[in-house]
Amino acid sequence: MATMSQSYADLKLLIGGEWTPKDGREHEPVMNPATGECIGVLPHASKADLDRALDAAEKAYPVWRGMSPQDRGKILKRAADLMHERAEHIARIATIEEGKTIHETRLETHGSADILEWYAEEGRRAYGRVLPQRAPGVRMTVLREPVGPVAAFAPWNFPVGNPCRKLGAALAAGCPCIMKPAEHTPASALEVARALMDAGLPKGVISIVFGVPSQVSTHLLASPVIRKVSFTGSTKVGKQLMKLAADGMKRTTMELGGHAPVIVFDDVDVENVLDLSATSKFRNSGQVCVSPTRYYVHEKIYKQFVDGFAARASSWVVGDGLVETNKMGPLAHTLRLNAMEELLSDAKKHGAHFDAGGSRIPGPGYFWEPTVLSEVPNEARIMNEEPFGPIAIINPFSDFGDVIKQANRLPYGLAAYAFTRSNRTVNLLGDQLEAGLIGINSYLISVRDSPFGGIKESGHGSEEGMEGLEACLVTKFVSES
Repeated sequence: MATMSQSYADLKLLIGGEWTPKDGREHEPVMNPATGECIGVLPHASKADLDRALDAAEKAYPVWRGMSPQDRGKILKRAADLMHERAEHIARIATIEEGKTIHETRLETHGSADILEWYAEEGRRAYGRVLPQRAPGVRMTVLREPVGPVAAFAPWNFPVGNPCRKLGAALAAGCPCIMKPAEHTPASALEVARALMDAGLPKGVISIVFGVPSQVSTHLLASPVIRKVSFTGSTKVGKQLMKLAADGMKRTTMELGGHAPVIVFDDVDVENVLDLSATSKFRNSGQVCVSPTRYYVHEKIYKQFVDGFAARASSWVVGDGLVETNKMGPLAHTLRLNAMEELLSDAKKHGAHFDAGGSRIPGPGYFWEPTVLSEVPNEARIMNEEPFGPIAIINPFSDFGDVIKQANRLPYGLAAYAFTRSNRTVNLLGDQLEAGLIGINSYLISVRDSPFGGIKESGHGSEEGMEGLEACLVTKFVSES
């Protein structure tokens, strides 16, 4: 399993338009998950740094919202162009610090640039409306205005895409943004910020800070400067942030955990569904919030499906994401290794059958075998807790009503998938599956102009699409006479 060493990045904070180095601040190491080696030192923002970021956002707000949507869009478009030009550089940084394959980070970088470009155009369509006249000389209008400075918290699994989602929506709406990306993957977010600054973004419109997550979030959300909170991460942390936001009646967008079911009916092309499923399951080592995880397969094709998935998992090429021939990289950090071990140990105790994988791959780095489990009872933790790793769980079903109950059994409702050739079944699935994102005969459920978000304990609100822009706008009614 070959690895490749590459130069990384000089990590800094971006506060009020100024790049701020470590300079005696608290700091932490950044690790390469493919080697387990330290590759950088990340400075933490002090309380004084956070206050400077808040002050900069407050001062930049009237300047940024006062610019026309066309002029704001020009900056976002230029930043998108720069990201396309720098795509190979950004992709390599993302692979080095997060672990996913270079093929994935190239696609992520170009797709993330497209998000900025799309928001550059959508920001020009934040329309209000004029109401029908009630009396001569009376005009009533509904206006859409930026909500104000945004505090955004982005996770590590899409180190380029998550920052672009949050920054693109806020900036297009006219809102400054203070972002805390994940400390595991800081350089990717800093490259996004660099593209925006190089594109001419006024100083203070964005700040990028790092630190102990609970300390940073508590400090930022306590400030009256912040009017909107955008968070992607676990349900547990999302609930904590909502409590903090409630004290200031701050608007929230929460994209939280999931545990996506996949229902496979007996009328499908099994080999085609298997090819699609393995690719989707093992991308980014399964560290995707919408990753297909709980497979419910009709009993008539169940054994064929389990055997086929296990064969694909056993042949999947795993190694350093910088090696072009590898199809899956490492897990992002040691915490994921611990989670895999605990969940799989519990599954074994509950009688789960291990059809492929199930162990850490020996050697340096945080590599895990692509794993397939079958006959897993609902009592096992892995049937109730998101594994966030390269694990496919496959159980049989025979009755439509029963499998819908199983798919909807958990409190999460982010993504769900199904495969069938029956138009009637497709209609029933669309009505009865409880999820914010549903893929039928496809795993493609996220494009830049579609809403991305969940229901139930998977959160509320949406990113991307017009809904992402609207989340950063407030409505004002004006009556004139």
